[in-house]
Amino acid sequence: MQQNRANRGLRRGSLPHWVTALERPINGGDRRRNTRETNRFRELDRPSNAMRYRKKKKIAKWKAIQRCVIFFMAICVIPVVLFLVVTTDQYMRPLQPNRVAFVRPEGGRLDPARRSEKNMSLVEERLHQRKIFLKNTCAQLALNKVGNDTLHRPNPWEFLINKKHRLVWCNVFKAGSTSWMYNFNLLAGYSPQFLKKTKQVPLNLARQRYPRPSLVDLRKAFKNSLSFLIVRHPLDRLLSGYKDKIQYALPHTYHRKLGNEIIQKYRPKTGTDEKLRKQRYPSFPEFIEYVLDSAKEDQPMDMHWTPITEFCTPCQFDFTVIAHTETLQEDQEYIIHKAGLQDIIKPEWKNVGRQTVKQMENQYTQLTRAQILQLYHIYRYDFELFNYSLQGYLDVAQQDKDPADLLAAITMKDKVRPIRKRRTAVIN
Repeated sequence: MQQNRANRGLRRGSLPHWVTALERPINGGDRRRNTRETNRFRELDRPSNAMRYRKKKKIAKWKAIQRCVIFFMAICVIPVVLFLVVTTDQYMRPLQPNRVAFVRPEGGRLDPARRSEKNMSLVEERLHQRKIFLKNTCAQLALNKVGNDTLHRPNPWEFLINKKHRLVWCNVFKAGSTSWMYNFNLLAGYSPQFLKKTKQVPLNLARQRYPRPSLVDLRKAFKNSLSFLIVRHPLDRLLSGYKDKIQYALPHTYHRKLGNEIIQKYRPKTGTDEKLRKQRYPSFPEFIEYVLDSAKEDQPMDMHWTPITEFCTPCQFDFTVIAHTETLQEDQEYIIHKAGLQDIIKPEWKNVGRQTVKQMENQYTQLTRAQILQLYHIYRYDFELFNYSLQGYLDVAQQDKDPADLLAAITMKDKVRPIRKRRTAVIN
């Protein structure tokens, strides 16, 4: 019997260790762990289950990659898109009430029937709303504070004061200036016959009777006079200045010399078509390049396309009337009747009809969107203060070859130029 027990023990010792381990009693935790491991290995032993396991593992890996891609897109792309949307909102937003866009300016004389039916109270209400809009926008942009730059320092240089008729006007070139310079010369005592025959420059004639006022005299005149300012869409005014002073510059004048300098600097020596090579005045794109570079280099701008905000500093004075060239006929009729001058002067617009929407479109289709946006930043305060819009101009502009140019134009910062020493105006 003892021999049999020894033989059984020997046989037990010769068995593999995992068999003896199975014969030992185990607790509940070990039993559950062994059961899970056993089931897992059984599943892996089946070919179909192993493939399914590898497939699930591969899918999980791709999902992780997708999450990473989405995460980085959210970090990099979405902020850029939001930035572009926010920064271009000021150019592409819907028009505010009475906001002026790419339109043909109203001009000429009203027919008698329309004039008789016109309600002056409606015109007065429109002018009142413009005045409120200007005042509120000046406050929002902090342009009503006095400073030492071209936007915050009151500029009395371009004002004309008629003390007899209590009329104050800031002369903005290319915004009804020819007509109202004629009117102010009439009010100064020049006869229509003399003004028609004389070869003298109207502005020089006017300055003989209206010397440039000091700031003290100007503020005093504002208190008891009807003061007005005539404004125009910045890009329409810029094109008018180009056509009048560059394209049709008179021989042997300052602007003819300036045109030659623009051609010398901006016209390529090769690669241009024959028509442009023979053209003796700068093309509109060449002129725009000159304007943009002048602004970048902080050079003084010609008075015929200087921003109105710098020219007349409208946030520093309380104008009675803000007239627009788009409604100039009605606006100037109101001014004349309000000042009681209807027996002396008449509403006129001497240079009306020169520029049509088609002509403006033909010129601005030669520019890129980046150039249009850069022009916006130069004339930004004219756009904002007088409720003008870029709508229409960006639509006709060319696509930029390099998107970086467009992004740079969008992020371009407005530049405030310091006060420079006043130079005598050049008129031709």
